Amino acid sequence: MIIQGRAIYKGKAQGMSLVCRQMISFFGGVDPDTGIIVQKDHDQKGESIANKILVFPSGSGSTVGSYTLYRLKQNGIAPLAIINRECEPITAVGCIIAEIPCIDQVSIEQIPDGAEVYVDGNQGSIEIK
Repeated sequence: MIIQGRAIYKGKAQGMSLVCRQMISFFGGVDPDTGIIVQKDHDQKGESIANKILVFPSGSGSTVGSYTLYRLKQNGIAPLAIINRECEPITAVGCIIAEIPCIDQVSIEQIPDGAEVYVDGNQGSIEIK
């Protein structure tokens, strides 16, 4: 299945999806040293976002979240790509400075957790294998 969205940041990535049904606050919600979701009451709390195609509705929280994404990238534990229903400025800036492919305007309910996903941030397309 191929899903078309809007390209936020270019690049291509392929990997296993980690689908979150709740918003993510990168600052305080993800440990920048481990890549583990630590956000209280989050549906994927305890899961690692490292080297995953991270799928979630939208980001939330402080603008420091952009730098948390950058720090995750510098630590080698960032997501391979990010897919959102709506990419807000914190996530968009984080993806740009960390060079993480990002696509939004996607019905994320179509993407199963644990699926092999190919993201083409140049074209704004997502292929679920």
